[in-house]
Amino acid sequence: MKRKSVIIEKSALMEFREYLQEKENSTATIEKYTRDIKKFIDFTGESREVSKEILLRYKEWLIERYAVSSVNSMLVALNQFLSFLELGRLKLKRIKVQRINLHQMERELSKEEFQKLVRTARSDGKEQLAMIMETMGATGIRVSELKFFRTDNIQSGVIKVCNKGKHRIVVIPTALKKKLLFYIRKNKIRSGMIFCTRTGKEKDRSNIWKEMKQAAERAGVALEKVFPHNLRHLFARTFYKETKNLINLADLLGHSNLDVTRIYASEGIKEWRRNIEKIKILETT
Repeated sequence: MKRKSVIIEKSALMEFREYLQEKENSTATIEKYTRDIKKFIDFTGESREVSKEILLRYKEWLIERYAVSSVNSMLVALNQFLSFLELGRLKLKRIKVQRINLHQMERELSKEEFQKLVRTARSDGKEQLAMIMETMGATGIRVSELKFFRTDNIQSGVIKVCNKGKHRIVVIPTALKKKLLFYIRKNKIRSGMIFCTRTGKEKDRSNIWKEMKQAAERAGVALEKVFPHNLRHLFARTFYKETKNLINLADLLGHSNLDVTRIYASEGIKEWRRNIEKIKILETT
């Protein structure tokens, strides 16, 4: 039967250095790996225990404190150490990094351009379009998730979303909540979806995109920057710039497998709300 955990011996760090030397690693690599493993050993505390649970906690600890590239380099060292301890089965996966090319950077929509689009849509009498763009920009939701914004759940400030078999919650920042409640009253929307066609069906992605392009032409914003999913990108960039909290961002965007009940029972949602209130994407009157 495989052991679920082991205790790191006091001589392990020195023996790990010898192990790296035998593998003909460079002096610089040996020094770096030694520093990285000492950090992990310090994290384990007096117990000096290595288990999958402790390794995952350590990975989360690193993510909260270091850039992704630094976290991945430390995980490489840690996985080497696990191989040395004959615990290869406990190796951790590195964080996947999406490469951003120059073309993608040129298509990034700025906060100022976003606000210009919203103002132009409103001045053109496209109130629903303006409200859709503000909702997506302030929460990071997908077009397909607009249907979950209903008259009966805006007041709570929290929306339950089920998309592609995954469940999560969307926190509505205060400025957006006020705008949505005003929009509902002004347009006398008594029940159901807030954003829908005249026949009561959910809004189509292509129609939203077409309307956004028209607003972009009037606003003088580059057309290649204006498409619904770019509002989600704007939210993500703005949120991370303000909070530097990747774990929180992953939760808000629905990139984590989360138990909705567990979130409601924890302090997590309070942290989400504190962070999401920082980004201030929307203009206020």
